[in-house]
Amino acid sequence: MNLTIAILGLAGLVFVHELGHFVVARLVGMSPRKFYVGFPPALVRVRRKGIEYGIGAIPLGGYVKIPGMHRPAPSDLDAHLARAVEEEPVLANTVERVRRPLNSGDLEATARVLPELEAAVELSSVSDGARRSAQRGLNEVRDGLGRDAYWRQRTWKKVAVIFAGPGTNLLVALGLFTALLMQDAWQIGVRLQAAADGSATTRIEEVLPGTPAEDAGLLEGDRIVGVDGTSVGARTLLERIAASEGRPLELTVGREDDTLTTRVAAEQRGGLSPGAAVERSARITWHVTKQIALFFPRLARGEGANEVSSPVGIAQVSSDALAQGFDDFLFVLGLISLSLALLNLLPLLPLDGGHIMFSLIEAARGRALGRVVYERVSMVGIVFVLMLFAIGLSNDIG
Repeated sequence: MNLTIAILGLAGLVFVHELGHFVVARLVGMSPRKFYVGFPPALVRVRRKGIEYGIGAIPLGGYVKIPGMHRPAPSDLDAHLARAVEEEPVLANTVERVRRPLNSGDLEATARVLPELEAAVELSSVSDGARRSAQRGLNEVRDGLGRDAYWRQRTWKKVAVIFAGPGTNLLVALGLFTALLMQDAWQIGVRLQAAADGSATTRIEEVLPGTPAEDAGLLEGDRIVGVDGTSVGARTLLERIAASEGRPLELTVGREDDTLTTRVAAEQRGGLSPGAAVERSARITWHVTKQIALFFPRLARGEGANEVSSPVGIAQVSSDALAQGFDDFLFVLGLISLSLALLNLLPLLPLDGGHIMFSLIEAARGRALGRVVYERVSMVGIVFVLMLFAIGLSNDIG
């Protein structure tokens, strides 16, 4: 059951990512053609105001189709109509009448002759598979010719639509962190010192006045090394305090060269104020961002490959966190949402960061790049993503 909930949580993060693209695309005047809960093929679908809404058979995340991601090119016809032309060679002449203005960049002339090719395909006797491929290609060309095509839009609109996906994941992460930090919790009234990497230690940095920790005689600089006779690390210490619900705990404390014991009962204290919680959430986000930014140079040096996980490992970690408590699960989900946002912002196609980078390049050169350029550059990004997936899957299986 925990694994199922964890998988649904991951699917939800992908879904809100696509929802971000969808909502902002509509706000800036690009009308998406499809929006699915889950991935096609469709189990249920309905069309409203030119948009196909559906529930996909693959229950992971969501899918949004934004029209005209690339400037139409003759290769679009070659890729989708080759089979139809092979089955019915008479179509070649009509295809060529569309290819010529498309090749010269005359999009208005292309729009005038495109209906002729669409009608010819519709009236042809080609196989169903060839017809579907041809119609899919013609729809893509028509979308690319439309005024709401992505590639035609001003740079700020394109960047806004693409950034909306990872931006939504970022907001989800901040929202989860903030909500958790505002919750009431069982505390003894100490602030633990942070290690160099930002993680907590068992050394007390501050004892808050008027708290059980002060009443128990704990001091700044003490190290809490055990609870009820059992050695603990920082994470276990916090878990034992949270789970005590006010039951007195016997703490083993290291103070300079001595070891002493003291009893303390946690009290339920209010969480951080909204402003303080947002500030702390931003610090957590910045810390994770730095760690991810430092990871890739390490990976290039052959270090840190054992830290990569595939969706298999991520789902298992989420499931383990849920077993420890729903709050732990939400915190891990926030970290995953943040990681999803940051990884998607890498300047590699077909990731969102790559599309943002190419939008800026097109703005600088004053004209759009063709699909062929996108496809060739995308191969680098695809290889990189597949490499990470293979390393992560190998780690998870191992």
